[in-house]
Amino acid sequence: MASNVSNTSPAANQLVCPYHPAAALVDDYHTGDMICSDCGLIVGDRMVDPSSEWRTFSDDPSRPDPSRVGSTDSVLQNLATFIQPSANGFEPPNHFSFLKMDTTTRKLMFGFAMIATMAERINAPASIVSHAKTIFKQALEPAALTHRSLEAVAVACLYIACRQEGVPRTFKEMCAVCSASKKEIGRCFKLITKVLATSLDHITSEDFMHRFCSKLFLPHEVQKAATHIAQKAFEADLVPDRSPISVAAAAIYMASQVSATAMSLKAVAAIAGVAELTIKQSYKLMHPHAWELFPRTHLFYKHIGMLPTWKRLV
Repeated sequence: MASNVSNTSPAANQLVCPYHPAAALVDDYHTGDMICSDCGLIVGDRMVDPSSEWRTFSDDPSRPDPSRVGSTDSVLQNLATFIQPSANGFEPPNHFSFLKMDTTTRKLMFGFAMIATMAERINAPASIVSHAKTIFKQALEPAALTHRSLEAVAVACLYIACRQEGVPRTFKEMCAVCSASKKEIGRCFKLITKVLATSLDHITSEDFMHRFCSKLFLPHEVQKAATHIAQKAFEADLVPDRSPISVAAAAIYMASQVSATAMSLKAVAAIAGVAELTIKQSYKLMHPHAWELFPRTHLFYKHIGMLPTWKRLV
């Protein structure tokens, strides 16, 4: 089971590193994380982006800039302020002449609002929201996406923006923040990348390792070992056709099992968003080579021979 160590100071009710309470926290505005300066543990992921949002008055030297969050990439971004999520979905205010708007503008309104809401659910910063809206606006133009679900297109655009900004989320995380089916989102993702000729770097286990380990409150030594294990497994071609996420989860489980903070398979699966069986399959391929996968300088809390076999994973 995951550690129950709190990352909140009971006295001041503020975020602190559970392992280094006196250490300063570093604000990472790109990912929206608050990170311990001593060990690199993510101790918070709901930081407000202090950059400007959609509207700015900075061109008027006589007054301060009362802007909100994000930069102004397009006047169309203001459309999202006219629509709010409700219990029955996304609805425009009664006073807004929604029916008089052209179809494209209405789609932009709904799409921008959905992107903003879903981005908030995954704690994505304003820069990713802005990027996703730009992709969404471009995605509305090709005929191939005309009759696709707007929600599926919106979440696919947000997924692409996260990948391109270097802070990828798992596909399962993206599917969890909307009601569109995984199949429809996958179709939209493939269509958008094909029609817009969007380039995406291949995701690696490293892309998720820091976040997964931090959510499990694992110390830096375990994260370092897990990262090395996953890298070596791919380099040695031990995990052909296995997803980077499942390999990362298997590496985290393996590294934790010889540490003082052993994680259960269920806990790792819940954080990684993959099935326990999927992790077992990757672990099965890696376990016979455990000695070669761990860093040579790794300090073992338990002997590596005590690693559970894949049939006895718990």
